[in-house]
Amino acid sequence: MESVKPIDIKSGMKVKDLVSEMSSSGVMGAGRISKAVEIMSAMKDDKDCKVFFGLAGAMVPGGMKNIVIDMLKNGYIDVFVTTGANMTHDLIEALGFHHYQGSQHVNDKELHKKGIDRIYDTFMKNEVYEKLEEFFNEHFDELKDETDIKEFLWKIGGLLEKDSILKTCYDKKIPIFCPGIADSGIGLMIWGHLAKGEAVQLKAFEDLKEIMDISWTSKKSGVIYIGGGVPKNYIQQAMQVTNGASYGIQITTDRPESGGSSGAELKEGISWGKMNEEGNYVNVICDATIALPLIYAAVK
Repeated sequence: MESVKPIDIKSGMKVKDLVSEMSSSGVMGAGRISKAVEIMSAMKDDKDCKVFFGLAGAMVPGGMKNIVIDMLKNGYIDVFVTTGANMTHDLIEALGFHHYQGSQHVNDKELHKKGIDRIYDTFMKNEVYEKLEEFFNEHFDELKDETDIKEFLWKIGGLLEKDSILKTCYDKKIPIFCPGIADSGIGLMIWGHLAKGEAVQLKAFEDLKEIMDISWTSKKSGVIYIGGGVPKNYIQQAMQVTNGASYGIQITTDRPESGGSSGAELKEGISWGKMNEEGNYVNVICDATIALPLIYAAVK
């Protein structure tokens, strides 16, 4: 057995040095963070591996947008799956609005009167939806004939000038899948046009076929899950048409006992054929706004 080495903090040490110390400790949360760094590095270096990245939770309001953009630009993500909410918040920032530091210890009735929406301790002005509506009214004719969600989101990205997740996926032609797009501000904007009798051609099963094809034709695959929910399961079911993912990182605060996908340990996927029996996986039980910056800074 290898002994647990106490973590030694030195003045001026870099993130990589800190994670190296965590690796020497090798246990509990510190050990899992360091293992996630090793696995992310291995995925990036394995030229046969296609990396599927699932992003759930309030990650754009939580300040993670630029990290995700950097990962997309630097080849750490080959296939991107996310929620409609994250894409809505990404678009909101691309249109010039911001999320603000707030507090969970507030009177929500007062916030409502002031037109402020709360995401735990992040605030957002409700007026952003007026700008969203203007954007979709202005560009609806350019968007309405897209048949799959990926092309629809790429088209939105191509209309943006400010750096964003949407624009980066468009520029880099990274497939971006959002199976729950109707469950979001973007979905509400599209519904508004449908309610007026204007046709929209989006067909969700076109995207499902494409992610299955990508998975099927990949020599090897790796998965990174931030949170869980629909993005995780969408990727997991695509892994079933292969020998399962060879690498896996999951960052979540959810528990497995209730049977939900968001808390399920990656090894559970072996029983479904979603994760390879000989794969290299780690479950990091941590707030993603803490773990993801640490892991990526140590890898980069």
